Amino acid sequence: MAYYPGWVAEDFPPESIDFSRFDWIDFAFAEPDESFTLAQGESDTLLRLVGVAHQKSKKVKLSVGGWDGSKYFSWAVQNDSSRHTFVGNIVDVYSKYNLDGIDIDWEYPGTKGSSQNYVDQSDTANLLEFFKLLRAELPPTARITAAVQTTPFTGANGQPIDDVRAFVDLLDWVLLMNYDVWGASPNPGPNAPLSNACHNSSQPAASAEAAVNAWTAAGFPSNKLVLGVPSYGYISDSSATQLRQRNQNAPPQSIHAVTDEGADNGQVQFRELVRQNVLCEDLGEPGVYVGCGGFTREWDGCSNTPFLRSDQEQVVTYDDPQSLGLKSAFAKQHGLLGVNLFDVHGDTDRWELVDSLRRGLGLL
Repeated sequence: MAYYPGWVAEDFPPESIDFSRFDWIDFAFAEPDESFTLAQGESDTLLRLVGVAHQKSKKVKLSVGGWDGSKYFSWAVQNDSSRHTFVGNIVDVYSKYNLDGIDIDWEYPGTKGSSQNYVDQSDTANLLEFFKLLRAELPPTARITAAVQTTPFTGANGQPIDDVRAFVDLLDWVLLMNYDVWGASPNPGPNAPLSNACHNSSQPAASAEAAVNAWTAAGFPSNKLVLGVPSYGYISDSSATQLRQRNQNAPPQSIHAVTDEGADNGQVQFRELVRQNVLCEDLGEPGVYVGCGGFTREWDGCSNTPFLRSDQEQVVTYDDPQSLGLKSAFAKQHGLLGVNLFDVHGDTDRWELVDSLRRGLGLL
């Protein structure tokens, strides 16, 4: 599975997707406004995506929310009246675009993601009632999923709840958003740790291994879990020689690749690292990428992720075919339903990230 962001349509139209490599595509995002109506800024793109996917016998979900689109979720689910309005609007959009499912990406119930978001201690309890209504109102064939933190939903006491069994029958699966664990920082850490193998992370609950353990311990079956994996990383102005979770006292440092928008600091797609010749294919091993242009590829054994260091005082924390293959092999080993890449346009033209995920799942 993979997310398709509507904002990439001009450079990467829906027709660019090789649907033979996917089962599901999630269109990102529909953002609820203060009246709980779903803003559809890229409606033509969504129609095209659904059309071409269905031609290839593949399925599309609409992802509702996202980081910037979660502001009004708490209001939308807070009482019976607001829930009926919100669900009615979702059902209308589901029918209008001939969708196959709905993904609820609320970041996050009971705790703030973006500083603008409204939050209430009853968010998780209200979310459960929302899912009951959504399940009742959508067609039986519709898939309903949720994109979630590596820890279960936050309860009224501000802590992750220890029992999520009430959600199991209402959701077809949940996506564990195991990315953005660390962003750009003078003291960078891994974007998407597989594990806390060295047992010294300052965020021990934020890894693929910890996420699966937390959700299954709370009663969610592993075969209804999907591991979220990134096609992007972060550029940091840093001179660090180790990632943060390995050495909390590493000295500050810096860099000189640029992000997708041309900035010296922030998020960058794998495709862009290759285009900028920050990563180059190893001539002796096709499909293996090494640092180039002054960058040296290192491996962080604590998180099982690569990172790049440059002589221009930059560090890039990212995932590549090797690390993503390990994540998908982990998903298969632990009986997960599959993996979902955020996002589809960050891969190379040869689909090397996606194929590494498929290989780890035993599909190649």
